[in-house]
Amino acid sequence: MSDTSLTETTLLEEEKNIARTSPPNALKENVKSLIAGGVGGVCAVLTGHPFDLIKVRCQNGQAKGTMDAVSIIVREAKAATSGSLASNYLKGFYKGVIPPLLGVTPIFAVSFWGYDLGKKLVSTSNDSSSGIPGSASLSITQMATAGFISAIPTTLVTAPTERVKVVLQTSKGGSFVSAAKSIVRDGGIASLFKGSLATLARDGPGSALYFASYEVTKNYLNKETGVTDGEVNIGNVCLAGGIAGMSMWLVVFPIDTIKTTLQAASGPGKAQSMVGVTREIYLKRGGIKGFFPGLGPALLRSFPANAATFLGVEMTHSLFKKYNVLN
Repeated sequence: MSDTSLTETTLLEEEKNIARTSPPNALKENVKSLIAGGVGGVCAVLTGHPFDLIKVRCQNGQAKGTMDAVSIIVREAKAATSGSLASNYLKGFYKGVIPPLLGVTPIFAVSFWGYDLGKKLVSTSNDSSSGIPGSASLSITQMATAGFISAIPTTLVTAPTERVKVVLQTSKGGSFVSAAKSIVRDGGIASLFKGSLATLARDGPGSALYFASYEVTKNYLNKETGVTDGEVNIGNVCLAGGIAGMSMWLVVFPIDTIKTTLQAASGPGKAQSMVGVTREIYLKRGGIKGFFPGLGPALLRSFPANAATFLGVEMTHSLFKKYNVLN
């Protein structure tokens, strides 16, 4: 082989080594995080919306408990004058599902993108070729901080979407567009963002606990079952996701009750601030227990919904890796 050929071969090998060690394209990593989060969000809504509807009915005082909320929804379905009974049941338990389905892709996409961004920001690693840090390289505090960071951009999408959803779920009719128009007509564009502070107060600590508990639980389960790093074990992912969802709701549920009540409030005489709503709930709903209506359906929803969320996210990333998508 000539010296020229040897030189060309050496250069090719160096280029390959550079390609292997160069940092991943930031835009591609962001796109993958957004897509995976969106897929996870759709899985969450389709799995958990009926439970969420029951929770909202209880929180807003339209039902005395889980079974009362279910019976009311069933009665409404039976009283419908059009469509088959089965379709009316489906419509009844998925009432208000359009806003979260429309908003779920940006909400969960931004949430998981924000978490990946947060992991980069809190990582103490100086290795620029590592891309998004894995959970094994971060402390629990760093993972919780990254989770809190994810809630900041997510609130900009979550607050108006949940505002419309709550209005739809607590009214007797209408569509996403009509509810949004009604909100804007009565209170202006700013009214769509009613409850934003309460949303951030819920999602900040909630996301910190959510992501940290998921990573810690998944890492523990993977270690106990001998799952290698980067491998997706469906059982471990679902169990860790379900535990993460339940632990989050147990902590932030009172704040969620305040947010829901504030977002559903309209008309004169209704409390229009977090302090006012908190005082109103405490005085009119029997003290501390008044902040926990609908906790049962929320916990019932949180396990399967969040198991589905993280499974959707993890499987999407796994498929990206397997088929070299956006690499």
